[in-house]
Amino acid sequence: MSGRLSFIVGLVLLGFLGLIPVLSVAFEDPFLLTLFTRIVIMAIAAVSLNLILGYGGMVSFGHAAYIGVGGYTVGILAFHGVHAAWIQWPLAVIISGIVAALIGLLSLRTKGIFFIMITLALSQLVYYLGNGAFAYGGDDGLNIMKRSDFGGLLNLDNRPTFYYLCWVILLATVYFVHRTVNSRFGMVLQGAKSNDRRMATIGFPVHRYQLTAFVLAGMICGLAGVLTATFTGFISPAMMHWSRSGDLIVMVVLGGMGSLFGPVFGTVAFLLLEEVLSSWTEYWKIVFGPILVLVVLFARGGIDGAMVRGQAGALLAGLAAFFLLYGVHSAYEDEWLIPTLILVAACALAWVAKWAIDRKGARHD
Repeated sequence: MSGRLSFIVGLVLLGFLGLIPVLSVAFEDPFLLTLFTRIVIMAIAAVSLNLILGYGGMVSFGHAAYIGVGGYTVGILAFHGVHAAWIQWPLAVIISGIVAALIGLLSLRTKGIFFIMITLALSQLVYYLGNGAFAYGGDDGLNIMKRSDFGGLLNLDNRPTFYYLCWVILLATVYFVHRTVNSRFGMVLQGAKSNDRRMATIGFPVHRYQLTAFVLAGMICGLAGVLTATFTGFISPAMMHWSRSGDLIVMVVLGGMGSLFGPVFGTVAFLLLEEVLSSWTEYWKIVFGPILVLVVLFARGGIDGAMVRGQAGALLAGLAAFFLLYGVHSAYEDEWLIPTLILVAACALAWVAKWAIDRKGARHD
């Protein structure tokens, strides 16, 4: 029943995302469409990461590199006068897959912290290649003067049209990942996450399955990079910095690893919190950090896991606490210290309460 709740909430959320252009017009708020376009694009990248992190157990700390590869492919082709989307987009996805294959061939020979460090190092290598591409702006980045051309089929300069294109791609990505992880391929991938030696002993070529998943995730993330470059009309090495990869991991963990809609939940929550908290203070991560700690302590499995375990009430309580905090901030206008101290105090009380409950339970045992 709780699993069905998570599924229903996920479908409702995707339906709500489909109504954003209408709501943007109804509330006369163009920024709403801009914000949710970014959310939908990042959700695609998070869903791709979930394929290898949530279902495959591969903690890649360089996933944002593929966003940069996809974006730079579009930007470089546009710089040389190639604007046809039928050339730009497939080529960007293919090159992202090739880069993912090269990184996967090297990193998948290791495990644990070594795998994390190698993916981080190789992604930073790609980042510095972008930094050194002075012909295309180097560290300053490159403006894309003309968006991808679909030959009159789609006008990407029309913001609602571009948004719905991103939304349809998100739906297709979620469906593709769902079918993939429930196929024979996906079962082997999840089995390797639990015990790769046993799967290899049975006779499955585990390394080949993991590499295939790694390449698929890179290609999907590269497509998210294409959408990012088309949306912003700008590319820069910052797109593939390691901190962006960290953000993607937080989105997946926050929403729920190894779940169908978890990355979408996490992306929406992360970027909405970022938008609201950054309007309070440039030190918004001081506030966001304790919120993430609360999720780890009380909602293991993320937002999706909380719903599966029947903790929807706790999620609603957390949402109510956030809006209460937002109200306190509004009352103090530009003062950010007082709301931050209130949140830190609330986190401390929550931790003490959890410690007391766990200690009491240990005594009874």
